[in-house]
Amino acid sequence: MTALIQNQTQLQNYLDSIEGEYYLGIDTEFRRIDTYYPKLCLVQISTANSVECIDVLSIPDLEPLFEKLYREETVWIVHSARQDIEAFYLLSGQLPNNLFDTQIAAALVNLPLQVSYQALTEQFEGVLLEKAHARFDWTRRPLPDDVVEYALNDVRYLLPLFKKLQGKLEDANKLDWLNEETNALLNSELYDVPIKKIFQKIKGIFRLNSKHHKLAFQLCAWREDTAKRKDKPRKWIMSDEKLLDYACNKLTLSSSSEKIFNHFIDSNDIFFKPNATPNNHKPLNNSEKNSKNTLQERINNIATAYNLPPELIITSKSLTMYIRGDLDVSLCRGWRAELFNKEN
Repeated sequence: MTALIQNQTQLQNYLDSIEGEYYLGIDTEFRRIDTYYPKLCLVQISTANSVECIDVLSIPDLEPLFEKLYREETVWIVHSARQDIEAFYLLSGQLPNNLFDTQIAAALVNLPLQVSYQALTEQFEGVLLEKAHARFDWTRRPLPDDVVEYALNDVRYLLPLFKKLQGKLEDANKLDWLNEETNALLNSELYDVPIKKIFQKIKGIFRLNSKHHKLAFQLCAWREDTAKRKDKPRKWIMSDEKLLDYACNKLTLSSSSEKIFNHFIDSNDIFFKPNATPNNHKPLNNSEKNSKNTLQERINNIATAYNLPPELIITSKSLTMYIRGDLDVSLCRGWRAELFNKEN
């Protein structure tokens, strides 16, 4: 039978056993189908000498675990870390001090931008892992042994991958680039998203007449607040399509909903900056197309020279933003700007 840490005593004994371990392979399993917040269900941790699953649904006090994870010297080794960091952040309010993301590291040595953990284990470890339980309901208890083993496999090879990818990055003088990329994940705004960023992601928002944007912004803030309070997906509260229809008065709120909405607006400081919407949804004109093609060719040449996927330097969408004057894109910062300006 596969072992599973399921109570406070077992957790403390486990943490005592890894007291001297600072490099931790970490993965999580959570459910986020019918909730706003991810419901953390399982935490898998690998060290140089052990691989364990922690059933967080069965353990009332996770503070001892957080104390270990958020120590200054602890290094998280994670594949595609953002959602794992978020699941922990929403429970702990803390972010890791040190992070090595194997997916980002792989891209920096010219593997596909969103390369899977399974692809890396096959290429570097010669192990073919199946995604047999990718859609498993992780709130289900008891967990079958084969499901626990499947979860353990998600961290079992992280430390070997870390060592091999770290070596490749060192050889290519790209470790500083990785640190820059992972530091971007250690920003609380990624996990407690400002309403202006949520507003900009509403499907169709920039096709809406600008005179309706203020009301749309207020509706967006109200929807987000309601979704958080009820812990339900935001689109269960109000779809993007309906939000836009309310904003331009194609639909009207019921009298009770309007009363609640007005009270929310009166009780909260919902600041909307007019004319702050980007124009990147507009088709490129001929001059812009020529500029983009020229820049894309230059990016491709840089990518070839430095053994990188071109999209890692800048995506097509961000390139459009850049030629339209947005100097806040990633190309204008850090190692990307250094390469771009060096090759200018």
